[in-house]
Amino acid sequence: MNQHVVTRLSSSGISKAVGNYTHITKIKPNSTLYTFSGQIGADLDGNIPEEFNHQVKNTFINISNLLKSIDLGPDHVTKVNIWSKEEIDWEYFYKVYGDFFGETPPSMTIAYVTALGLEAIKIEIEIWAAG
Repeated sequence: MNQHVVTRLSSSGISKAVGNYTHITKIKPNSTLYTFSGQIGADLDGNIPEEFNHQVKNTFINISNLLKSIDLGPDHVTKVNIWSKEEIDWEYFYKVYGDFFGETPPSMTIAYVTALGLEAIKIEIEIWAAG
């Protein structure tokens, strides 16, 4: 658990979230802030699958492995930035996202883009975390 380093807060006076995210994430003072390079859907051998949802699944596996490598978990994530070249299958995405983050996901931003670092990459997800 994050020992209450990260708190996801509900908010009033603004529009309801249009997706599965929290408008406000609070980080306890004197916590360590972690930033991560964007993760893509490559497998452990560096192969990037053609199918979009397979890339989504692999991306969350890679994010999980990153967090575990420094003894953090999904509840330490404060911000998620998503860049996608294709229309997201929200039903599938929110299933994977919800399984990963649970009922109270972190703050999130999504953007559709025309290109990412390599032609084969269809989605890239960057996280920030605190511990």
